[in-house]
Amino acid sequence: MSLISVKNLGVAYGANTVLHHVDLHLEPGEIVTIVGPNGSGKTSLLRAIIGAVEPASGQISLKPGLKIGYVPQRLHIDQTLPITVERFMRLTDRVTRATCASALEAAGVPDLLKRQMSQLSGGQFQRVLLARALINKPDVLLLDEATQGLDQPGSAAFYRQIEQVRRDTGCAVLMISHELHVVMSASDRVICLNGHVCCEGTPAVVASAPEYRALFGTGTGGALALYRHDHDHDHDHDHPHSHEAAE
Repeated sequence: MSLISVKNLGVAYGANTVLHHVDLHLEPGEIVTIVGPNGSGKTSLLRAIIGAVEPASGQISLKPGLKIGYVPQRLHIDQTLPITVERFMRLTDRVTRATCASALEAAGVPDLLKRQMSQLSGGQFQRVLLARALINKPDVLLLDEATQGLDQPGSAAFYRQIEQVRRDTGCAVLMISHELHVVMSASDRVICLNGHVCCEGTPAVVASAPEYRALFGTGTGGALALYRHDHDHDHDHDHPHSHEAAE
């Protein structure tokens, strides 16, 4: 059984229809990335899956007992608020310090437990959000452009961490990304969305699809080169900049 199954989904805000006839499925252990232009309904799709938006039509089915970890696009915390990473991670869950520490280690930032949230870099902040999503050992990670605002090395390091989490835990990943070069290196399947599903398939198939090229142009040859390179050289995941980017 699919972890998530979306059939003929429609989402509307008043008279404005943002999604129509969307089909999507997520299988255990796979990484699926949703790409599309601004306003294409990507975030609305994720919000519908987690129940934050009521579908206008169609059906969303989750595997019984499915545990979802959600990493938002951004989260604003008052910089004057004195709150440690540990306290932030325990705000809504009764979890132990050891559980928090384990989740931070899985997110690639094991030494941040006592740090103030206000002192974190952008990359560290996103890793803490990832750790918080991992606390309850989810079956599925949902990420809504979780690297927005990070530089390219920081984004690449974050997505390598996502791949590591998938390898270590076996969880599936459904993520939105605007970074096409990263998508091509990190995804098993890509879904191109523009109010509806324009095309989907492996990164190589989608990158050569006319619908994808109409939206993003043909300047993604480098992305495919990166995709092939990363998958041919697994040691590339241990890139020397990965730790620096998380600092």
